[in-house]
Amino acid sequence: EARLVESGGGVVQAGGSLTLSCATSGFSYDNAIAWFRQAPGGEREGVSCFSTIDGGTYYADSVKGRSTTFTDNTKNIVYLQMNTLKPEDTAEYVCAAAPHYYCTSITIWRFRTWGQGTQVTVSS
Repeated sequence: EARLVESGGGVVQAGGSLTLSCATSGFSYDNAIAWFRQAPGGEREGVSCFSTIDGGTYYADSVKGRSTTFTDNTKNIVYLQMNTLKPEDTAEYVCAAAPHYYCTSITIWRFRTWGQGTQVTVSS
């Protein structure tokens, strides 16, 4: 069974950095791993995407230039490193997988397997 487990959330001061991890298991196909976030009362938005097919990445405008998504050599863990964190980055962060997907954008309906989420709180 394909499964995703997030970790790395916590409380950080504005301007600080945080790295989230998405551990994957049970996948028998190439896929993309994207990070989504949802603030309290807010709408879910795509943050970043990494494709294991070609290594391509995509970033939302809100985090572009201060975030990096990458994987380890086993391709079993996908990371999202966020720098210069802002209070508006506060949200529950969830990773999700899309089969046979290239990260030229984040098309939410393509993502079929979802993790349980990890909370990120950025204090001012």
